[in-house]
Amino acid sequence: MTSNRQVVLAERPRYLVPTANCFRMGKADVPQVGEGQVLLQTQWLAMESTLYARVQRVTTLQRDPIELGQAMRGSAVGRVVDSKHPRFKVGNLASGQWGWQEYDAVDGARLRNLDFGPQKPSYALGAYGLAGFGAFIAVDTLAPPSPGQTVVTGTALGSLGHIAGQIAKLKGARVVGIAGKPEKCQLAVEKLGFDACVNHQASDFEQQLRAACPNGVSVYLETLGGRALDAVMPLMRINSRIVAIGQSATPHYGENAYKGDYQNTLTFMQDVIARRITVRGLIAPDHVKGRVKEFDEQMKGWIDDRKVKPMEDIVEGLDKAPEAFQGVFEGANRGTRLVKLAD
Repeated sequence: MTSNRQVVLAERPRYLVPTANCFRMGKADVPQVGEGQVLLQTQWLAMESTLYARVQRVTTLQRDPIELGQAMRGSAVGRVVDSKHPRFKVGNLASGQWGWQEYDAVDGARLRNLDFGPQKPSYALGAYGLAGFGAFIAVDTLAPPSPGQTVVTGTALGSLGHIAGQIAKLKGARVVGIAGKPEKCQLAVEKLGFDACVNHQASDFEQQLRAACPNGVSVYLETLGGRALDAVMPLMRINSRIVAIGQSATPHYGENAYKGDYQNTLTFMQDVIARRITVRGLIAPDHVKGRVKEFDEQMKGWIDDRKVKPMEDIVEGLDKAPEAFQGVFEGANRGTRLVKLAD
């Protein structure tokens, strides 16, 4: 442990996307381990779209913005190389939030011990991570579909969307995905078992979506906004439900922002009232307390039985993290985008 390479935030995004040139490679000392801390060698980093706000400082509601000159931070998996916390021993695997760097010292109380036995350590950042947990809460708790009802999920091959669609299928729903490329739609249907998937970049997207939802939409997992939301709202059934998770296709958020008009507040609220739509916002960590063990056991059984098939999009090398992060906002990922640092 003679060096500790890291990815540092060099500037705020100049464009709608946090491009690779917002970051630079740096080097720091390996942190000393304080009382109650764990020293981790980073193995995997998650490229999460939710980090956008921490990089851009879009809102003061976002906790712990990344400061210029500071190592980028996000969800990670690592192996314990030194520990002053009773729950962790050298050699254990842990997940949590820490720097995009080779080694970091983290408060053990903020770490998750992966002793429950995920099939792959990297799954702790996808199927077992906040994205998978969010998918579970959305479909199991906030808006559980009845058999035969139609569930539409945006970003069908995103880290959360591809898991949510599979869970909805397990509950007997008809699942329609929305993705940004024809090949993504093909993967959603052929590999993940979605009933249909519609390309939101197609000129006739609205007509395709209506054809894919002949009985209307009972549950919409909102991760896109913009044109997708505009197209879904006329299809929502009476007493239907929306789980609001993100808006990756709106102009302030991603490079694939839609052009033209957007669903205005008046029209949206008129639809909510007339169709008696329930809208719930989802922040996954709000639901962690008391649910994690149940979720881990349920997800492990689903994956063991191949009822849920996690998709991972892996990039090798810490120096590739900035480009890998940029690619998430350009729709380049197929499933959970990860950067691998070490075995």
